[in-house]
Amino acid sequence: MRPHHDGSALYVPEQAPALGDTVSVFVRVPADDDVRTVHVRTTPDGEPKFAEAVLDRRTGDELWYRAEVPVRNPVSRYRFLLSGRGTRRWLDAAGVHDHDVPDAGDFRLVAYDPPPAWVRDAVVYQIFPDRFARSAAADTRTVPDWAIGCDWDTPVVGYGPQTPRQFYGGDLDGITERLDHLDRLGVNTVYLTPVFPARSNHRYDAASFDHVDPLLGGDAALARLAAAVHARGWRLIGDITSNHTGDAHEWFTSARDGSAAERELYYFDAAGDYESWNGVRSLPKLNWGSAELRRRFATADDSLLRRWLRPPYGLDGWRVDVANMTGRRGRDAYTHEVAALLRRTVAETRPDALVVGEHGHDHTGDLDADGWQGTMNYVGFTDPVWSWLKHGDEPVPNFLGTPGGVVRRSAPEMLATMDVFRSLVSWRAYTHSWQLLSSHDSARIRTVVGDAARHEVAAGLLATMPGTPMVFAGDEWGLTGGNGEGSRTPMPWHRPQDVDQGTFAAYRSLLALRRDEPALRHGGLRRVYADADTLVFLRESPAGSVLVLARRAAGRPVRLVGLPAATNRYGGAPDLRPDATGALVLPADGPTFQVWRLG
Repeated sequence: MRPHHDGSALYVPEQAPALGDTVSVFVRVPADDDVRTVHVRTTPDGEPKFAEAVLDRRTGDELWYRAEVPVRNPVSRYRFLLSGRGTRRWLDAAGVHDHDVPDAGDFRLVAYDPPPAWVRDAVVYQIFPDRFARSAAADTRTVPDWAIGCDWDTPVVGYGPQTPRQFYGGDLDGITERLDHLDRLGVNTVYLTPVFPARSNHRYDAASFDHVDPLLGGDAALARLAAAVHARGWRLIGDITSNHTGDAHEWFTSARDGSAAERELYYFDAAGDYESWNGVRSLPKLNWGSAELRRRFATADDSLLRRWLRPPYGLDGWRVDVANMTGRRGRDAYTHEVAALLRRTVAETRPDALVVGEHGHDHTGDLDADGWQGTMNYVGFTDPVWSWLKHGDEPVPNFLGTPGGVVRRSAPEMLATMDVFRSLVSWRAYTHSWQLLSSHDSARIRTVVGDAARHEVAAGLLATMPGTPMVFAGDEWGLTGGNGEGSRTPMPWHRPQDVDQGTFAAYRSLLALRRDEPALRHGGLRRVYADADTLVFLRESPAGSVLVLARRAAGRPVRLVGLPAATNRYGGAPDLRPDATGALVLPADGPTFQVWRLG
């Protein structure tokens, strides 16, 4: 074991500090480590200051030091200086360093209003409405002129002009009728991709924000779904496009008139041409320099952001599409300003509502700024897990299409990727971000890993690592898909032969384990062992600790010294008892995923 600190309650008992507070923080050091003194380094108002930590207690073979950190700024940074016999090391959020490091990796205390408390216990289930389930009413609706009508068994076209036009007719009442499936799985938060009228099956090209697409059942169907979700004590999250609308949107059709008030909502040049998302002409970009846009989108009492948070719909928050590009265009740099505005508007309307920003690459500069409360953590979780568990040597495409795709890496390399992104945001932002194995914008995890055994290991990491797990509908059944559009597979409700019941059972058990073990929802993360094919870590909390073993292949047994006996909670391996040398010996078979409760 090495010196350790993270932002969890075991090390930072005050999880919601206020500006002006002084917070006690703890660092644990093995008693046999070369540490004589511990100092905490803070940077109030940008100026470094040092204070010596005091020895608070000794537990077994570990020393616990306590230091006081003043919450002088909304984001207050700190790290530890560990001094020994002629040695000096830094401990920051990326780990222990024998060399000097920049402030970017420091631990952070965040004094902005915290995300809603329910999020730490959430398990999110993502639904792409066109492909989840059809109610009987769907059969009475006319296929729109932009669409290619498909029956539920029509193969999904993953590339080409037909891709956004395939229309399967899933609707909101169909989702309501299938909530028992979500209950059996063990989720408690439903996230819907867009439900507004559009001219595509994905609906990110909204034609209006004022009503729900009639093809999905209209406003009344969303109210019925919200009522059914809330009756179970769950949450319902919507999806909003703050970066663009569709070119059929009523704002944009009016904006084409050069004298219309809506002109300022978009970017038009003198010739009448307009800016669009990544050059896609059907997605004109919104101009957040416009006060009128801010009013319509957020600040007005009847703004679109507020309306859907109120009864009878009562959405419990928003996932913000393309949050990384929102407010950015050339010299315009409104992103943090807009993020703070949207968060403030949501909090004013629903204090317990969540705002999560989509970000497919480096999100670290956009969190901890009183805006997005978390992100969809593709780079800090999805891609590294893929790289460790992927099947074969052929690359699979990652979310943003990096040349060569996702390559195969070892567990230490996976952890290095996770650590560097985690170290650049607060523990709060990290644990309130959505960790996901796949989504409607990516390949499916089953296609990436190639078989049920490695899929179970991936699902195990999803359920036991810090953060909010997000399950893309169908992953729990082992559905496949080679890219984002190709993964938008209709749920095979009527084809039981296409459902992997073993994978469903694994998801169900793992999510139940997460619900039953407080350390998996609120605990810290301490790495214990890693080799190319093996990862062992602890999740630790004041309520108890669990030990996790993940293997992508069989290897040598792992011996751990200094841990108590442990009871197996998942995976079926034997309980662990120290051997004659005092070591716990973890099994060597693989692929496997095992969890034990310590003590």
